[in-house]
Amino acid sequence: MQSESASAHEAAMAILMKRTMMHEGAEAHGIFVAKHYNAHGWLLWEDLIDNVVCTEGKNLAFTSFINGSSYTVTGPYMGLISSVSWSATAAGDTGAQINGTNSWKEAGGANAPTYSGNRPTCAWAAASGGAIALTSALAFTFTGAGTVEGCFILFGSAATHTQDSAAGTLWSAGAFTGGAKTVASTDVLNVSYSTSM
Repeated sequence: MQSESASAHEAAMAILMKRTMMHEGAEAHGIFVAKHYNAHGWLLWEDLIDNVVCTEGKNLAFTSFINGSSYTVTGPYMGLISSVSWSATAAGDTGAQINGTNSWKEAGGANAPTYSGNRPTCAWAAASGGAIALTSALAFTFTGAGTVEGCFILFGSAATHTQDSAAGTLWSAGAFTGGAKTVASTDVLNVSYSTSM
């Protein structure tokens, strides 16, 4: 006697794995572009600064437009960083530390190189695509020779265009990518700036 048997099995299994993650970040970045001309208008060098946006500047920005506190801008004003006592810029630098405990000092007043006039005032074009830029470069006409390490921008209700003033909030500060730059009396440094987040 012979018997045959067959077992039939059917199985179905479905695994659905879905990983959902949405990441959105905003980080402030800024770039200074500097062009150095001599008294004859010849371009001597061009350099950029991929700058540090300082913590105190970010805090004021968030307090104003995220937290909704009433705020009227003063400035912003641009300044130059001297090679006198130069070390570095850092995110923790503040306006109150200018010519004090920051690892840098402002050029133009007590520290070479000197330039005519006050800190120039930044005028902004309309923001677009998450960025804003100056309407035109700001000019520094030197009245004395010296070495420039970089640039900074100061704003806030107490900010002033007066050279060497430590009043106001530091938005950004940074050093030239190509290192320190020597300037002579009557030279002109044109600096543009843009920032994005």
